[in-house]
Formats: sequence, C-alpha cells, structure tokens
Amino acid sequence: MSERKLTPAVTSFTAEGSHVLRARVYYEDTDAGGVVYHANYLRFAERGRTEYLRDLGISQSELSETDGVVFVVRRSEIDFRLPARLDDALEISTRIAEIKGASFEVEQEIGKAGADGYLVRVVSTIACLDGRGRPVRVPNVVREKLGRQTMAGTNQEPLKADVQESGE
Repeated sequence: MSERKLTPAVTSFTAEGSHVLRARVYYEDTDAGGVVYHANYLRFAERGRTEYLRDLGISQSELSETDGVVFVVRRSEIDFRLPARLDDALEISTRIAEIKGASFEVEQEIGKAGADGYLVRVVSTIACLDGRGRPVRVPNVVREKLGRQTMAGTNQEPLKADVQESGE
C-alpha cells in the first residue's frame, strides 16, 4: 500500500486574495482506470466557488430566499493539462477576475496539493438572475464582498464607481 499523505478538506484565503479549498479524489469521481472523469472537474470548480462565497459570508440559499436572485454558470472554459487520480489530494484555487453589472468572472485552478502548477484551469462567467430567469445586477452586498476580496493582496483602491454602486 502506498504512503500517500492524506490532507484534510479545509479552506483558506491567500495573501493574494485567492481562496483555496482542499478536496480529495474519491472513487465516484473517477473512471474505471482511476482517473478523474473530465466532467467532474466542473463539480470540483462548483465546490470551490460555493465555499469561496460561503467563506465571504455570502449564502446562496439566503440570497435566493430574501433577494430572489440566484447565480448560474453562463459560460465555462476548461483547459485540461494533466489528470487527477484516485486518492489525490487537490487544491481548488478560486479568484474573482472581474465584477460586471449582472455577472462576474471567476478563474480557478485545480492542482495537486503541495505541487506547483495546475492540472485543470476553469474560467467561468457567473450570471445573476431573478426568479423569472432574467438577468439582474449583482446585489450590492455581494458586489462589496467580492470587490473587497478581489482587492486583497494588491495596492489598488476600489474604483469610485464600485464604491458608489455598493452604497459606501
């Protein structure tokens, strides 16, 4: 039996403003050869985005109930470099690249814990919709929290337009 280091699933923010979720590759994530099935990287990315928002204090279920808005994936671009395998400890790094009116761009890298580089890179557009499925502006409280975290680790100040939109 191999001596794989088993790292627990935890989350953290980096000094650069990225969020990191640790995850494990389970049998259900793989094909018969023990390699992660390609579509399951989207599941890992979803978990990374969800935990990122949760760690910022943004509850998607609460947003749906109180504000009547939901986030949906509008577009994803995936770059597969190397496969993950059964029992691999992964790190899913998530950062907000851009906040727009009714959407935001998310960049994610999925790599082996403790290794340089990434296995898979996912760039997604997340749209904000109302209960009828129509685009609506990202709520100010979400915009403020995402913007604050996006600016972490930089010497930049939020744009005046961003501050005015968030009500500060």
